[in-house]
This record gives sequence, structure tokens and C-alpha cells, in this order.
Amino acid sequence: MTAATAAPHTPHDTPLDVVDDPIEQGRFTRWVAGPDGERLAESSLQLAGMYCAACSGLIEQALLGVKGVRSASVSAAAERATICWDPASTQPSTLIAAVRAAGYDAVPDAAAPARALRRHEHRQALWRLFVASFCAMQVMMFATPSYVAGPGDLAPDLRQLLNWGSWLLALPVLLFSAGPFFKGAWHAVRRRRLGMDVPVALGVAITFVASTGATFDPSGPFGQDVYFDSLTMFVSFLLGSRYLELRARHRAAEALERTLACLPETAWRVASDGSTEAVSVHRLRPGDLLRVPVGQAFAADGVIEQGDTRADEALLSGESAPVAKACGAPVVAGSMNLGSPVLVRVLRVGADTRVEAIVSMMRSASTQRPQAVRLADRWAGPFLWTVLVLAAGAAAVWSLIDPSRAVWVAVSVLIVTCPCALSLAAPATLVAAARGLARRGVLLQRLEALEVLAGVQQVFFDKTGTLTHDRLICSGVHLTSAGQGFFSDSDGALATAAGLAAWSTHPLSRALVEAGTRVAASRGWSSVAEQPGQGLSGCDAQGRSWKLGTLAWVDAGATATEGAQVWLGREGRAMAHFEFEEMLRDDAAAAVKALRDEGLRVTLLTGDRPERAQAFAARIGFDEVLAGATPEAKLAAVAEAQAAGRRVAMVGDGINDAPVLMRADVSLAMGQGALVSRSGADAVITSNRLGDLAAARRSALRTVRIVRQNLIWAAAYNIVAIPLALAGWLPPWAAGLGMATSSLFVVLNALRAAD
Repeated sequence: MTAATAAPHTPHDTPLDVVDDPIEQGRFTRWVAGPDGERLAESSLQLAGMYCAACSGLIEQALLGVKGVRSASVSAAAERATICWDPASTQPSTLIAAVRAAGYDAVPDAAAPARALRRHEHRQALWRLFVASFCAMQVMMFATPSYVAGPGDLAPDLRQLLNWGSWLLALPVLLFSAGPFFKGAWHAVRRRRLGMDVPVALGVAITFVASTGATFDPSGPFGQDVYFDSLTMFVSFLLGSRYLELRARHRAAEALERTLACLPETAWRVASDGSTEAVSVHRLRPGDLLRVPVGQAFAADGVIEQGDTRADEALLSGESAPVAKACGAPVVAGSMNLGSPVLVRVLRVGADTRVEAIVSMMRSASTQRPQAVRLADRWAGPFLWTVLVLAAGAAAVWSLIDPSRAVWVAVSVLIVTCPCALSLAAPATLVAAARGLARRGVLLQRLEALEVLAGVQQVFFDKTGTLTHDRLICSGVHLTSAGQGFFSDSDGALATAAGLAAWSTHPLSRALVEAGTRVAASRGWSSVAEQPGQGLSGCDAQGRSWKLGTLAWVDAGATATEGAQVWLGREGRAMAHFEFEEMLRDDAAAAVKALRDEGLRVTLLTGDRPERAQAFAARIGFDEVLAGATPEAKLAAVAEAQAAGRRVAMVGDGINDAPVLMRADVSLAMGQGALVSRSGADAVITSNRLGDLAAARRSALRTVRIVRQNLIWAAAYNIVAIPLALAGWLPPWAAGLGMATSSLFVVLNALRAAD
């Protein structure tokens, strides 16, 4: 049984000592101090095979029976275990072996620290929301008699008792639930900046202080009206809006974890003597040869050296159908091997792989501050100062008109003008849109690219690798007069050329090999050599010398033929020549048509000859074409369009496209393109489907509309509510309800951008 056809390994067959590798161990273990100051390890394992809560006790017993284990905690709901152990007495492999010996399975859980932090944050947010909502309902129950009772119906002592009950229930809301607002306001004041937490904290504090004064001294300066119901409702509604935002951020983080979880933790590396060893994926280096069993994910980007298979690349491209992978085909880390065992030569590892690049882009995009957000931030300071001045002015004016209402009018102004909806309008929408595009195979590296893409007027396309696939097909086989006397038909020449080309990884050689699969293989080759820039040479089974490459190298005396790119010759005489053409992407024409239908100008940039470029452009439907374009010419064309006042998008994939991608107002790179192009682009089409470009444009237009809707709503709400609050027609409870409802509307409306 060869390395390529060996049976796949199940998790239990994988050597456990791989997890003892210090590099691998650092992914799921942290170091803590023991009771006596000794250095202990705390590891997290993900469990499988648990069916009831009793299983957790069995696993804990198994782990505690391992020498050196100080403590073990198993969560049946999360199916995870946390073990504290002494590195001088045991190793992670022993812990996993103990779990497996108990009848369950375990693997390292590298995402445990981040997940624990999110779980703590979520639990805290949920508890704060629960306390605020529960107390708000109770306070509203106590406040209802005061609202519905007629004059003289409610005795003063009963009113006072209800106010005291409301005060007690408002305490946990103030001290616990409203804690994040006071903390945020304090940090903002310390940095001498105003954030949206400042008016919230002021409104809550003033409402509580004034209501407390009215509760314990009804005849005092604060009067006898209390607004504990307004305070608790305001805090609960605002916490509800923030909880929705928190869940959205956590879902994005979980998506990142799922992306990273597709990578295997170990790989089977093939040694020079043909033996295999299990190693941590972090020990892999470019040039390593790996055996990838069926059902295992590829551990690194590489190329198949032996075997044919199918790969599930849904995570990277959004395409659910498995992709056929023949010998010589590229594979990407994180995709799943579904067909048969193969041997893969590693090309890129770690941060250089496509899946790691995708994760990096998603993290970068999630922390971007787009133009709309920066604009809102610039206006936030002046807006908040205006709010504070209005609140102080309203209090001063009402102290002359009706002193008993001065505090409540000021509180209403502070609450109703809280800029929560304004601050959420753009970022919530852009993040939701970015998440939706990522599901469809378009990853944003800069969130503000959506705003620019929506305003694009002209789109420039590179041809090779963008509108066409990154591989060629053999489109024609032509025999020379000498070849007609040697071969019975063109298939014989193709079979000979394919047999010799199989010794090379050149794109033209690969195209010949692929074309030659339909004809019988021929000639046992020996003494094969490759001359860089010239071609291949070798001897067949009869000892005859053959060459495959440029005409000058194969037969210096032959006459060049238009369109011929590769020649086949025997004993110094040209026998046949082969023509190649690029494979057009299936959806290229439809994508160009969709962009034109939206009123955009589409331009083709290509280094091809003018007649060939014009024919290609007419076939796809371009408005204009620039043929024979050098990188400098492409850059000049984009600059000229920008000088004419048009907003420009550029779609490319090659190294020579990097300068023009950076010059364009918004740039998109194909997922299989050069790393320098992908890193300089605003977005990457990981699906390699041009139809997703048109979809991204439509999504950008919808996103901008939703952002505008949110901004208009937030502005209209303030325009209507502020005069009502200043006039004293908007009590604090109604101001809190309106502000929270406004924020909730913005968040829910923003989620539509992910569709």
C-alpha cells in the first residue's frame, strides 16, 4: 500500500504525542500559579460523545485519576473540559488518552480563552438587562396608581410607601445595570472627551437624585413627583439595544472561530524514505510532502503531486459543490478532501495561507472605522456640547416659569438627545453588510469600500486571471509536413507532447497534459531535462530525442506560424505546434452585462494584441478596451478617468495589477490572485465568481440606502423630540422610551443589510 492510497486515520489513530509539542500545546494551554506558587498548566479540551449530564462526572473521574491532575471541570452543555495539571507529572496526550479510555473523545480547544471572555461578557450583559427589565416592571406596577388615580383617590401615606418601594427597586438598576454607562462616562471625562455615555449617565444620575429628594422630602425643592419608572425603563431599553449589538459582534467572532476550526491540528508528513509521521501543522514548512486522507482538511496551501480527488471549498468560496482536483491542481488550507487520499506538496503555511488571510481580513474589517463612522464621531462632540447647553438652558428657563419642573425638563432633554441611534446608524449597517458579503464569497478589507463601491461610475477589468481562469486550454494541434509523415493523426502528436509535458509544472505543460488525457499515453521517457525559457527535452523508449518548447529551440530552421505557442520536434525537426487560449469564466459576460445595466462604464485592460483584445471585448460586451497595456498604461488609464471626475473601480489579480489596484477609488482582487494584489485591494472575491462582484455592488447600494435611512431617522427623531422636551411636553419616561425605541429601530434596520 503506497502513501497515497493508505487508509485514512480516524482521530483515535492519530499519535497523541503531537499535542505535547510546545508550539501545539500553547494553542490550548495557559500557565497559572498553584496554591504553593508552583507553575501549573490549565488546558481546555473539546469533548465528543457526551449524551447526558452524568457523562461529565465520568470524564471528571477519568481525568482526576491521571497523576499530576490537580482539578478537572467538565461542562456537559458546552461539551468542554478545563484541566489544571502539573507539567512535571503528566502531558496533554495523557489527558486525552484518559478521556478516550473512558469511552469519549477529546481534542484541544484553542478558542477557549476568547470564548470564555465572550461568555463572561454575554452573561454580564444579560444579567444587567434582566435586572433592569425586572425592576422596571415592578417599578411601573408601583407607579401605576399615581397615574390612574384621580385627585384625592390616593392617600399621601400610600403614595409615599409606593415611592419608597420604587426607590429600593431603582437601587440595583443604578448600581449594577447602569454601571457600564457611568464607567464609560468617567473614562470619557478623564480623556477630556465627550461620548454618548456622558448624557446617559447625567440623565440617570440627575433623575435618581431628584427622585430620591422627592421621595424623602416631598415638600422640598424637587417637589413630590418621582420618575423611577422613567429611569428603570430608560436603562432597560438602552441595555436591550446594546445587547443586540453585542450579539452581532459575538456572531462575527464565532464566524472567525469556525473559519479557523476548519484547519486540522496535525498533518501526516512524508519523509524522504516514504515513511509518514504525524506533526503539528505549525511545524510544516514550504516544500514538505503531506499525505492527506479522505475526510481530512488540507493543512496548508499546496499542489497535488499524486492522486485525483474532490475538495469542499465552501468555507473559502461559498460554493457548496465539491471541486474536482487532478494531479497538479492547487489546494487551499481549510478545504476538505472528499474524493481519495492524495499527496500534496506544501507551498504556503501559517499566515501565508488563504484561510489565514481571510481571517486576517475579517478581523481587520471588523475593526475599521469607515468614513461615515468618522463623520459621526466628528459631529458627536459638538452635538453633545449642544445637548448639555440646551439642558442647562432649559433648566434655567423653567426655574423661572415653574421651578418644580426645571429638573425634569433638563433630564428629558438629556435623555431624548442621547446619540445612541446616530452612533449606531453607520457601523451596525456596514458590519451587517460585510458579514452578508462574506457568506457569499466577497471579503472586505476596508468597510468604507462599500460606500465607495456604491458611488462607482466606471469599472476597469484586467483580463488574464480575472475574466479568464488562471489556466490555459489547448485549442489546436497542427502537424507540419514532417509530422504528417510520422504521426497518423493529431492525437498521436498530442499524446507524445502530453507525455513529455507531464515532467514539467509550467502552465502550458499542464494544459497539454490535461488535453492529452483523452488520448492514449505513449513513449517511456528517459533523460528528461528542462531548459528554463526554452522547454523540455527527452528520449523515448526507442532512444529518439524529442524537444517540446519554443520554435527556435526545437527547430531553428522552421518558419514561425501565427498563433503557435509551443512546438514539438524530433531529432531537430519540428513535427507539430500547439495553440492555446484562456478559459473564459462562466459568469464573466453576465457580470459585465449586469454592471452595464446599472449604468456603469466597463473597460477592459489587457496586454493582448489589439485585434485579439477587440475580439475578446466584443465577445464579453465591454464599452471600451485598452490593448497592449503595460502596468504604466493601466495606471494612466485609471488616472485619466479619475481626472475626468469619475469614481473608478478596478478588478484584477496579478502582481502587475497591484499599482493600479491601489490607485483606483475602490479595488477588488480575485481570491486566487497574487498575494501583493490581494493585500492592496479593498475587497477580495474569494469565490472567484465575477457574478459576486455585481452582487457586491447591489449590496453596497442597499447598504448606503439603509445607512441614510438610519441617519435620517435619527435626525428626524431629534428634530421632533428636542422641542417637545424643551417645551416640557415630553416627560422623562417618554423620553427614555423614545430614545431606546429609536436605537432599537436603527439596529433592526441595519440587520437588513446582511440579506
